[in-house]
Amino acid sequence: MNIKKANMSKSTTVSILGSTGSIGVQTLEVINHHLEQFNVRYLTTNERIDILAQQIEKYQPKGVVITDDKAFNEFKSNTSFKGKILFGIEGLIEAASDTTNDLVISALVGFAGVVPTLSAIRNGNDIALANKETLVSAGSVIMSEAKKYNVKIRAIDSEHSAILQCLVGESIDEVSKIILTASGGPFRSLPLEEFESISVEQALAHPNWSMGNKITIDSATMMNKGFELIEAYWLFGLDFEQIEIVIHPQSIIHSLVEFIDGSVKAQLGMPDMRIPISYALNLPERKKYNFKKLDFKDVTTLTFEQPDFNRYPSLRLAYESLEKFGTAPTILNAANEIAVNAFLNQKIKFNGISSVTEKTLNSMDIITNPTIDEIIETDKETRKFVKSLIY
Repeated sequence: MNIKKANMSKSTTVSILGSTGSIGVQTLEVINHHLEQFNVRYLTTNERIDILAQQIEKYQPKGVVITDDKAFNEFKSNTSFKGKILFGIEGLIEAASDTTNDLVISALVGFAGVVPTLSAIRNGNDIALANKETLVSAGSVIMSEAKKYNVKIRAIDSEHSAILQCLVGESIDEVSKIILTASGGPFRSLPLEEFESISVEQALAHPNWSMGNKITIDSATMMNKGFELIEAYWLFGLDFEQIEIVIHPQSIIHSLVEFIDGSVKAQLGMPDMRIPISYALNLPERKKYNFKKLDFKDVTTLTFEQPDFNRYPSLRLAYESLEKFGTAPTILNAANEIAVNAFLNQKIKFNGISSVTEKTLNSMDIITNPTIDEIIETDKETRKFVKSLIY
């Protein structure tokens, strides 16, 4: 675990891509506990300029990025902010690439996170990664470039953070397997015949975690866990056969590592994203926070079960895409992203998400060793194909 020792005598300069989303808001909440140790360089949003204005007032960034055209014009017309006001993907790239950044928090939603994160890496900025789609869609390029530029990628996902914590002081060569835990979402016990009638409201009601709409739907289908499987493959360098997924409804054990001698390490905690965020922000140290602690008097049951691919076909598709390799995970991500959006807009049914994704994965050509340009083109063509199926 080659983690750079941070210089704690000076403040850490951070830029948050997606500062008005769920992870971005919680990241700023974590930063607020030790505000003297952080300098906020850039904040970005798509269209939530009201939240952005509040963040500007509190954290005084040097610049902001707004990617929605209407929101950008409205903000520029009404703001008294004197810093840089950047627009679109070019703005995200400039913010991510700023060489004064010590750490770029990539909390954008979907494929939009790929190019800015890659730009940050190529400018030598370490990454705290909450955008699953970056490694899912472009893992080969991202990890290759991170190695080339000696950039560290710190996972914010609770599962990968748990694995990272379990590996401190250990050799990856002595790992037998890693075990990702999943809550099973809101439909773990729902009869399969009722999946046809699942509503958007039901799918957005996650039993344990508070997240944005897209990731909440992905958690309901378990595609989220499939993405984490692919992320773990790239982050930890194990064969995908060494990555196991188990359903753990209580969301207390966030993941486990099994070693070749039979020992198993687990990381436990409350289901609170601020905990893995704080770990990523403060590596290699830990800081004191007033988050709710795990009280074992309240933990009466910890259960585990194997995921059922009939109930969670999206998870099966993630395994298949990793086995096919190349641009297959890129196709998986793009197809799922469009399908989830269609479900949220009531254009398809809940179980249509996986069926549309599967049809797309089986229809598109796969490039074995893609460049970033080929990944971008594959993403674009996949979205076009999926839209032709749905609309």
